[in-house]
Amino acid sequence: MPITVPAYGKEAAGRLASMADVTADDGALRRFLHGLPGVDAVGLEARAATLGTRSIKTTAKAYAIDLAISMIDLTTLEGADTPGKVRALCAKGVHPDPTDRTAPKVAAICVYPDMVATAKEALGDSGIHVASVATAFPAGRAALPVKLADTRDAVAAGADEIDMVIDRGAFLSGRYMDVFEEIKAVKEACARPDGTAAHLKVIFETGELQTYDNVRRASWLAMLAGADFIKTSTGKVAVNATPPVTLLMLEAVRDFHAATGVQVGVKPAGGIRTTKDAIKYLVMVNETLGEPWLTADWFRFGASSLLNDLLMQRQKLSTGRYSGPDYVTVD
Repeated sequence: MPITVPAYGKEAAGRLASMADVTADDGALRRFLHGLPGVDAVGLEARAATLGTRSIKTTAKAYAIDLAISMIDLTTLEGADTPGKVRALCAKGVHPDPTDRTAPKVAAICVYPDMVATAKEALGDSGIHVASVATAFPAGRAALPVKLADTRDAVAAGADEIDMVIDRGAFLSGRYMDVFEEIKAVKEACARPDGTAAHLKVIFETGELQTYDNVRRASWLAMLAGADFIKTSTGKVAVNATPPVTLLMLEAVRDFHAATGVQVGVKPAGGIRTTKDAIKYLVMVNETLGEPWLTADWFRFGASSLLNDLLMQRQKLSTGRYSGPDYVTVD
């Protein structure tokens, strides 16, 4: 079934509207973001490390593996991408393990805007979403009209989700209102003529934000601007998703939900390659946000190689044997 995000209830909409003063002008937004509690780096890293030691076995592990597969945004974002490669990736997303049709489908296929139509056609009525990076991904160095045109083109081609990158230069220069207005504008560009809209994931490129405090500020800024998801990274820099940064973003989502009643999703991306890593992230979600976030509606993995390891671990649980390297396709 297609993934849907429910409309805000009246109470949530009212509580969100009550924060309008926070974004009334640049000064108000700056005061709010710099008034957020400072991050205890030692405590954050210790908490992430502790959660990473949790171990699950047998039936629970099998459930976690299938859950992780269902949360993957299976991704190809290379200059050498071809229609054939995208169609092959879509086929893998629909039937990750051709020898076992009980394996769940992935959540989405993520491609560049010019490959959206190809992916949309290949996926048909599978229920898998097409996600597209936009806004001059991955650097985000383009004028706003170009970014908006990039977004509209992807939505017009059939994208169900848009992954945008923030202007890190503007954010690090303290031009928070510029970043806020850009996210709002891209959100508006996600609208379709029929009144529906593509969901917006906002990428921070946390490896370039320098401090945990900046990650917390970026999280609140994006959520106030209307992000449906907040996402760690593009996967194109040296430092991508890490457990402490993801935990910090989960805590920001928890606090935002408590303040506004609005539920926002989280997507760690880049560097998550093993089943063990994926399960650590699922434990963090469960311990920080609880069961309501343990679905593809509210949590995703941005990954290209993670799926193969999940499939091999899945077969190990069912057969008692590890597969050889030729068991899964190399994307």
